[in-house]
Order: sequence, then structure tokens, then C-alpha cells
Amino acid sequence: MGTPVRAKKNLGQHFLRSSDTAKNIADCLPLVCGNCLEIGPGMGILTKHLLEKDINLKVIEIDGESIDFLLANGVIASNQCIQGDFLKLPMTEFFGGEPFMVMGNFPYNISSQIMFKVIENRELVPAVAGMFQREVARRICSPAGSKEYGILSVLIQAFYDTQYHFTVDEHEFNPPPKVKSGVISMIRKENYTLPCDEKLFFEVVKTSFNQRRKTLNNSLKKMLKDKKLEESIGLKRPEQLSVDDFIQLTNFIGEE
Repeated sequence: MGTPVRAKKNLGQHFLRSSDTAKNIADCLPLVCGNCLEIGPGMGILTKHLLEKDINLKVIEIDGESIDFLLANGVIASNQCIQGDFLKLPMTEFFGGEPFMVMGNFPYNISSQIMFKVIENRELVPAVAGMFQREVARRICSPAGSKEYGILSVLIQAFYDTQYHFTVDEHEFNPPPKVKSGVISMIRKENYTLPCDEKLFFEVVKTSFNQRRKTLNNSLKKMLKDKKLEESIGLKRPEQLSVDDFIQLTNFIGEE
């Protein structure tokens, strides 16, 4: 093996050391289509296990040093490597507009942004699996009423079925992060259309949680205009509402 890649703080890099843990993460990927994009492969510890699966794998990596390491050590072929920023490239570019699964030990500093991009392009992403900061992993999978439940929970669970698999301790990384990590998977609900105005739904969810200490009657005052929510809903706070509740709320606000 060549010289190990230096972990760069500005890229949120923490390299997993255990091949067994990497295999367990790879095994959480729901194999629902033939293409898979791994985000941020680093030195390829997860990549190696993904290559054992019957999938067409590509990796995207912003760090040139990591790309050089992967190619020099024969971890992956050059035609499977994309050097660039996942957040800035169009999703149709990765597999020519074909659907693909998303996998990764996601950089903690951009993991929520990665998920928002997945939601916006969900017609191309039937499944996601990987490792997040544990707080974010729990947020994605949390039910209504829990303290972690938030914007990401509602928007992801509206379109994907989620599962929290296991926790990974700090000492399994180099350098160790200051927090624990959580491994999750998400499978898109097939043939599902949101039974309300999608743009308004996103707006209602975000507005509600941006003022999460307020009751819904107060946080949504501008959107409600002259309408008044029933007391059973209006006096609640956003974390008390399920995805279905938010759908009903959106339809109520959208009624002429």
C-alpha cells in the first residue's frame, strides 16, 4: 500500500480503520438496482467490500490525494472514479440518467446537504445506505415525538422507509471524531406520490421547524392567513406531528 492519505479537517475526513465494520456497513446497502455511487471513498476501505457485490460501482471524491491513492493501489479503475463535489454536479451525470443507489461514510459536515440533494432527486435514487454522525442518523430515522425528530426526519420519511442498523464508536476512526456514528439505510417508497402540493409541503415543514418552540398556530400564522387550525393541531409543536399530519396540514393551508 502507498502512503496513507492525510485526513483533512476542512473536508470532514475521518478514515474508518476496521475492515469488518466496513463490511457490515456495505452489507446494509439494499440492492434494489444495478448502479451504486459511493461518496467520499477516502482510502477505499468500504469500496473494497462494495466491489464484491454484483453492482456497477462508481466513486466520487473531492480530494485529489484520495483519488491518487485509490488508483495507485489498484482499489478501483480510473473509469470508475469521478473527482468532484457531489453537491455541485448534476445527478444525471453519474450514470447517464439511470437510477443509482447512494452509499458512503458521509462527511459529517455536509451529510444533511447530501440528503437534501437526494430528496430533490429521489426519482434517481431508490436507496441510500451509509454512516452519518449518530445524531443525524437518528434524526433521519426518528419517529414523531422524539427530540431528534426534525425537518430531515419528515422530508426523508415522506418518501423513504428508513432503518437504523448500528452505532460505530469514535475509536474505530483515524483521526477519531468527537462523536459516535450511526449506520442507516433508506429504501424509496415505490409508486408513491405525495397526496398534497409538494412545494407547499416542504415550505410548511421547514417553516414549522424553523420556529419549533412555537405552536403551529403561531409559527404558521402568515401561511394560514385568516384560517385557524383546530385546537388539537394548532396548539401542538412541529415535533409532535407525523408525516401524515404534515400532509393534512399542507392540504388545509392549500385549500382555497
